[in-house]
Amino acid sequence: MVTEIEARMDASGARFAIVVSRFNDLITDRLLQGALQTITRHGGDAQQAVVVRVPGSFEIPLAAQQLARSGKFDAVVCLGAVIQGSTTHHEYINSQVAAGIMAASRESGIPITFGVITCESMEQALDRAGGKVGNKGQEASVAAIEMIGLLKQLETASL
Repeated sequence: MVTEIEARMDASGARFAIVVSRFNDLITDRLLQGALQTITRHGGDAQQAVVVRVPGSFEIPLAAQQLARSGKFDAVVCLGAVIQGSTTHHEYINSQVAAGIMAASRESGIPITFGVITCESMEQALDRAGGKVGNKGQEASVAAIEMIGLLKQLETASL
């Protein structure tokens, strides 16, 4: 018999920290609003979320790691926007931010979700921050909610 475990999408009682880059705040503020609305839509209290602003996306992993290690949160949502410029700087930032967030999540055992959009242009960024491609802040919150529920189920599952 196949055992299948799937989380309910219920944010009630969950404690969230959201790390948001101030750089490209036209985009990141929209991502933040999407993340908070998603927490509320799934029964959570977005007013209880702790929002931590960092200078840029590169600083997100360290803040996320500290928040996860604190033991005060069930999940940390990371939001930023890296937009390609005329140099390859964005390539270095993107890969390091992704690796840092993944390492912090594995080390802490707390879901730390990736809502850092990486785009070629401001137009693409706007499309991913509530435009025609959706809102990556919402997606990052959905992933956090699902992982909170999944980890709870794995704790009690008889496998």
